[in-house]
Amino acid sequence: MTSLPPRRSASQCKEKSAIELEIVELTPALRAFARRFLRSEDDIDDLVQETLLKALNSLHLYQPGTSLKSWLFTILRNTFCTNYRRKKREPSGMDAAMEQVAIAPTQEWVLREHELQRALTLLSEDRRRALTLVAAGTSYEDAARMCGCRIGTLKSRVSRARESLVAMLGNNLVD
Repeated sequence: MTSLPPRRSASQCKEKSAIELEIVELTPALRAFARRFLRSEDDIDDLVQETLLKALNSLHLYQPGTSLKSWLFTILRNTFCTNYRRKKREPSGMDAAMEQVAIAPTQEWVLREHELQRALTLLSEDRRRALTLVAAGTSYEDAARMCGCRIGTLKSRVSRARESLVAMLGNNLVD
């Protein structure tokens, strides 16, 4: 013999259906709020549908007298954040495949490094020193002091060294 669910009073049923009607009325506002997070209409529909499903399943947790709109917006925002974190943590098959395709083979980087080293040896000593100091993170002021020249001269040397490298290597190093 199966047991029947507990009976609700007529006032509880009326109150619940009134809240459900109010939720339906707030659906366009939920869609507008979801547009702040997503651009695709399909993604917006999915997010709103998931929000409504969660809200209806948790309707017993809603406290009458509080703002239903705020409650629904909070559910929507939290659902979006949860989905976003999940996607970052667990990329879909296509995202994972694209990451693997986007990684250049290491041999290519080794070849580029050798080309760069060869090109650096063709630069004049003052340009090479200025460029390597600045590329290593030394400030222009400190690099100028180390090279024994003015800041403007150092910047000019660095600029000319970069131009020479681009002329020797082409645009291959800028990816």
